[in-house]
Amino acid sequence: MNHTQSYFEGFDGLPLFYQRWFPDSSPIHEILVVVHGLGGHSDLFKHGVRCLVPQGYGVYALDLRGHGRSPGQRGYIQQWLEFREDLRAFLQFIRTREQVETCFLWGHSMGGTISLDYALHYPESLQGLILSAPALGQIGVPAWKLTVGQVLSRFWPRFRLKVGIDHSLSSRDLTVLAEYATDSLRHEYGTARLSAEFFKVVRWIDRNIDRLEVPLLLLHGDADGITSPQHSRSFFQSIQSVDKTYRHYPNSYHDLHADLNYMEVISDIASWMAQHGRRSHPLSLPLQCLALN
Repeated sequence: MNHTQSYFEGFDGLPLFYQRWFPDSSPIHEILVVVHGLGGHSDLFKHGVRCLVPQGYGVYALDLRGHGRSPGQRGYIQQWLEFREDLRAFLQFIRTREQVETCFLWGHSMGGTISLDYALHYPESLQGLILSAPALGQIGVPAWKLTVGQVLSRFWPRFRLKVGIDHSLSSRDLTVLAEYATDSLRHEYGTARLSAEFFKVVRWIDRNIDRLEVPLLLLHGDADGITSPQHSRSFFQSIQSVDKTYRHYPNSYHDLHADLNYMEVISDIASWMAQHGRRSHPLSLPLQCLALN
């Protein structure tokens, strides 16, 4: 597997960290771009990388501004469009480097909100949208913290608090939870402005979801205690597009890509992308996953 990491310019010139994983020799069929959630970073999708790259997919992932190896105050943005336009700059950067027509976007948790907002603004750049445990409504943050954030956004936008999410609800895999606990790239902070901008964009998405043109795969664990599976189901039912697919996983927690049944989840993603892409050969199932250093 060919792995590179470097920086690209965000929409305003801010250097943002990214990673790229490609097969050593086999031809690339499609590219998958991954967007992590609040407090996360691009290293957290290793199961998806090691299982999808052997199938001929190229994978790109970035660290959002204020996250991981990218600069910026942890968990802070001035406007939501910073996330959207950074993602647009990232996809444009990828297209200048790779001679591949098909691009899928996978957003997890808050990354799902970012990805859905992007797809509603720039549908022409995507062949498919994958949302796993998207943050589209009720989230596992104490209500008083959300209220404080929205009140202070106008007067003290950089005010920050630990969001208070119970990370034991992220995965049933105790090894994963132990890795999370010692991961220096993760953070647990949200700022007043981010809180206000998040709920503003969620309201905008609710008003504009009937404009969604991109084929959609929505995934959620039934035991997710961080984002609401019930809201995902009702949200999915409200989408008018014919090309939409919903997968739910009994007993699964929030980080589906790192839960005990991650192979089932990644297989579902691979099968859906194979149906919506321009592959020159059939998908090989069961998936054969490489080890990562």
